[in-house]
Order: sequence, then structure tokens, then C-alpha cells
Amino acid sequence: MNIRIFFYTIEYLLIGDRMKYLKNLGMSFIYIIVTILVLTFITTILSYFNILNDKITSIIKIIIPIISMLIGGFYIGKKSLKKGFLEGLKLGGIFSLILIIFNYLALNISFKFKYLLFYLILIITSILGSMIGINKKKQ
Repeated sequence: MNIRIFFYTIEYLLIGDRMKYLKNLGMSFIYIIVTILVLTFITTILSYFNILNDKITSIIKIIIPIISMLIGGFYIGKKSLKKGFLEGLKLGGIFSLILIIFNYLALNISFKFKYLLFYLILIITSILGSMIGINKKKQ
């Protein structure tokens, strides 16, 4: 009887840790998506009233995902226990993979070197954000 309780306890601990990790990863994705939506909305409003011209808008289109990956990486770094750079690498890799699949399947965009460079910048930004987040965590 004690062996069963032991195995159930171990199973709960393992599944509980995975669920906690998936929850943190999901919340990071929510932070990324909400940040992208809010900053895109603000940019659209400013562009609609001709406060921003086309060159600035095209630069902001590149900066918005970078800022959002920094925020998402910061969140997952703050929630992780150790190795923040690895958590940021996972987050950036998964998000970049989602973007690659979406671009190639849904938008039918051909592969270019500048897209690969952009995805690498997103991954590096996520790693940087998670390293900042793990260092800002309260002890």
C-alpha cells in the first residue's frame, strides 16, 4: 500500500512540474502576443493620424516583435529556477518555429536570408530577456 502512494506522489510531482512549466511557457506566449497586439494597435493609430510616416512605421514593424520577445523572455526567466538562457532559447526557438511555419504555409513567403537573420535576432532577444529576468528574480 505504501508503494502505491509513493508512486502516485512521484507521478504527481513529475506531472505537476511539467504543468507548471507549460503554464509559464503559455503565459510567456500570452505576454508576447498581447505586447505585439498593443504595440501594433498604437502604431496603427499613430500611422492613421499621420503622426508616423512610412519609413518609421516599417522600422517599428521590426522593433515590435523584438520588444515582445524581450518581455516574454523576461517573464519566463523570472519564473524559471535556473539556466535562464536555456529557457529563453526554448521560448525563442518555439516562437520562431511557429513564425516560420506560419510564413511558409499560410502566407506562402519564400525563404530569404534576412528572415533567418530576423529569427536569430528574436531568439537572441528572448535569451537576453530571460537572463535579465532570472537575475531580477527575488531571492
